[in-house]
Amino acid sequence: MELDKIVTDFNITKDSTLKDITAQMYDAAGFTGQKFPQAVKILSSMNDGKCTNFLSFPACIISTGTRGIIKDMVKNKMVSAVLTTCGTLDHDLARLWRAYYHGYWEADDSKLHQEGINRLGNIFIPNECYGEILESKMIEILQELYDQGIRRISTHELIWEIGDRLDDESSIIYWCAKNRIPMVIPGITDGSVGSQIFFFSQDHDFNVDLLKDEKLLADIVFDAETTGALMIGGGISKHHTIWWNQFRGGLDYAVYITTAPEWDGSLSGARVKEAVSWGKVKEDAKYVTLEGDATLILPFMYASLLQSL
Repeated sequence: MELDKIVTDFNITKDSTLKDITAQMYDAAGFTGQKFPQAVKILSSMNDGKCTNFLSFPACIISTGTRGIIKDMVKNKMVSAVLTTCGTLDHDLARLWRAYYHGYWEADDSKLHQEGINRLGNIFIPNECYGEILESKMIEILQELYDQGIRRISTHELIWEIGDRLDDESSIIYWCAKNRIPMVIPGITDGSVGSQIFFFSQDHDFNVDLLKDEKLLADIVFDAETTGALMIGGGISKHHTIWWNQFRGGLDYAVYITTAPEWDGSLSGARVKEAVSWGKVKEDAKYVTLEGDATLILPFMYASLLQSL
């Protein structure tokens, strides 16, 4: 076996920049740390102005300050399409109108329930800051759309309609609408916004057309010269991204961030290399799976990416 890459030590001073440290990681980082500069390099290649880029993530991170990074990526048009879950709408909208609070993992959940406080990891979300405010605001929006004659709408069109009615640049939905970047929610009924759509449809001729979203995704992948994806966490968001890309022969670039173990056979735990066997990622694609908490990794990854462009 040829031994040609020597392990070196980090040399970090008070003047070292994130770009300097990322560059050193190729030779100095070990274990998962070596994957960080690979991920930044792949994301940099994806942002060449020619690649069609997908961004997928679960809703939970939108309850944290990581929302600001996702918002900036959409604002700066670094992504071509977003795939996520209904909770992303819930948290993005709720945080426009009410505050979320820092909590702690060891909280007494029975006591929280009695006090009307929901716990999402170590984030505390009072009922009035989530379901109650979303119910009142969404019914107003849905009624307005209905009064305008809209009876059938895709999830990405609905999100644009909501975004067009917002006046807050901290919102991901606002920037999706402003830049006309489609956000597709395959599991739209799995959340508060989805429930409000269902309740509204009980006495209104109003439906969400998921197949129109699928047609959009088909058009995107078939028209793309190259495709790349930053996938955060697993579930339906990740799978919908790789599923549609298989029809064009697979992704050309892929960066996956996960905390899930591989040995349980779940999609969340499956490393990107497994998708190669399904044709969802090309055999010669540039890809990496980075194990770790996205709320810790993304701020540094995004900053390093910006400095590399």
